[in-house]
Amino acid sequence: MFLPAHASACAQAHTFKAENGQFTLDGKPFQVISGEMHYARIPRAYWRDRMRWAKAMGLNTITTYVFWNVHEPQPGVYDFTGNNDVAEFIREAQQEGLYVILRPGPYACAEWEFGGFPSWLLKDHSTVVRSSDPKFIEPAKRWFTRLGKELSQLQIGNGGPIILVQVENEYGSFDKDHAYMEQIHHMLVDAGFTNSQLYTADGPEKVPAGSLPELPAAINFGPGESQKGFETLKKLRPNGPFMNSEYWDGWFDHWGAKHAETNAKQQAADIDWTLRQGYSISLYMFHGGTSFGWMNGANSDGKNYEPDVTSYDYDSPLDESGRPTPKYFLLRNTIAKATGTTPPPLPTVDSAIPVPSFTLTQSASLWDNLPKHTHSEQPLSMEDLDQAYGYILYQTTLSGPANGDLVLDQLHDYAKIYLDGKLMGTLDRRLNQNSLPLNVTGQSARLDILIENTARVNFTKVIRGERKGITKEVTLAGKPVTGWDIYPLPMLSPQSLTYSGAACTGPCFYRATFNVDKPADTFLDTSAFTKGQVWINGHALGRVWNIGPQKTLYLPGPWLKSGANEVIVFDLESAPGRSLQGLDQPILNAAIRSNLSVWKSSTSCSPKRAIRQQKISINSPPSKC
Repeated sequence: MFLPAHASACAQAHTFKAENGQFTLDGKPFQVISGEMHYARIPRAYWRDRMRWAKAMGLNTITTYVFWNVHEPQPGVYDFTGNNDVAEFIREAQQEGLYVILRPGPYACAEWEFGGFPSWLLKDHSTVVRSSDPKFIEPAKRWFTRLGKELSQLQIGNGGPIILVQVENEYGSFDKDHAYMEQIHHMLVDAGFTNSQLYTADGPEKVPAGSLPELPAAINFGPGESQKGFETLKKLRPNGPFMNSEYWDGWFDHWGAKHAETNAKQQAADIDWTLRQGYSISLYMFHGGTSFGWMNGANSDGKNYEPDVTSYDYDSPLDESGRPTPKYFLLRNTIAKATGTTPPPLPTVDSAIPVPSFTLTQSASLWDNLPKHTHSEQPLSMEDLDQAYGYILYQTTLSGPANGDLVLDQLHDYAKIYLDGKLMGTLDRRLNQNSLPLNVTGQSARLDILIENTARVNFTKVIRGERKGITKEVTLAGKPVTGWDIYPLPMLSPQSLTYSGAACTGPCFYRATFNVDKPADTFLDTSAFTKGQVWINGHALGRVWNIGPQKTLYLPGPWLKSGANEVIVFDLESAPGRSLQGLDQPILNAAIRSNLSVWKSSTSCSPKRAIRQQKISINSPPSKC
């Protein structure tokens, strides 16, 4: 039996429980049919639109993570405004007739920067994140206490739409520490979250390591694994309830790899089977959206490093820009037939618009706009300097003559090396590069090392050492290089720089304006640029990298205005006269640069989950996972 979510809009208290092997709402059986979508990946102006598409596909619930790092950018400094107003996101879901599954972590994964952890957790090098270390537990408890003030009143027992709250996230794929899990469990209860609505989620085989005996255990898996997954859960938890809390109906993209294109027919068959068993399900993702700005994550097994693109399209039913795909209609029909229901009518959607090509004629050199520096004999990481994202510059004077390999011990993540202002080479953590030959012929030379935080790893125990910049030491010909002037470059307000029409060499910011008559979505074609970042009207849009597969950045219509709009591009390799244009379709699967074809990854097929350890090539299709 299905009850309308809008019934709680009058703030009437309801009950939601796991009992008699199933979920019940006000004592009556309830099958959760959910889809995941993240408030931080969707422009606030579009939250309701995406929810209406969820409702029209036949979903009765939406699932969302809460990303700690966007809400507490500095210790004790909280932000729940604008796109971070997660409480408003949940209220709007209720108003649109949807229940909510909340995943507050504190760890999220989600192909999100550092798995949702704030970078300042790493300033103290002795802190062990995601463990019972008090240096982690204490800030996590303060965070949950603050989050509870925002969201605990939105639980269904208080008349809100939140029916389930997840404790941690797939901890069984990370470690086996039930004492730690109990600490997180009790933190949530102390923060005001109802104990009877808490649950854990893991891969089927990882349930014993990551679950708690007193809480329901849900399972996460991908296409073709439904029957086996639930058979495993039934052996471990014969009394249920039975829920697939992440059904992977798509996959994410890495820089230098192919765009995910997964098997929609297999997914429809799995969903049909699951629903006809009476089991509950949440699609991961229903709508992926965009990891705007610096918020993409990365995978690493400790040897290989794979940063994710800005787009989180995920090959999901609703694409990155909120438009229905063929998969959407296939799954809509599947859900309707399996449940014997008629879904609501489809919402309308406006077309994306093209923007004519325009040239970026103004520029500002990075070298002419350096901030104040910090002097240190040894290199310091971004976290040491209270920097979260962006770039960092290390500058020193080398004594010569000297000839040998310049070695950056544990480079995180992408470096340009300059000697007396001349580019000597590039080092890329993805390619396991950390050294290049350097020849200082004179008595001295200025060494500049410009490093980008390409993304903190969001999965595996590699996260515990994910500091950015030069994380250990620098040597030249085997001898330590010391005496550094270090410039943090978070690039928070590039619009405040002084721009001119003069030619710019080296890493530069470019600026231009373009006009639109009526704001609407478009896809900014970045093909003319090499590697950097884009801002539109002050919004950090995302990353540019010419290795592909992503060659456009989704530009939401609400971030544009009628008339003139300002765009700024930071590019590591400048060239005057480059242009941008807006397309009415994205380019997410551009040809991969041939210089990467020789590199093979040993990352597991499902690195995010670490449930299986099958080895694949970087170019193997995700549908084989």
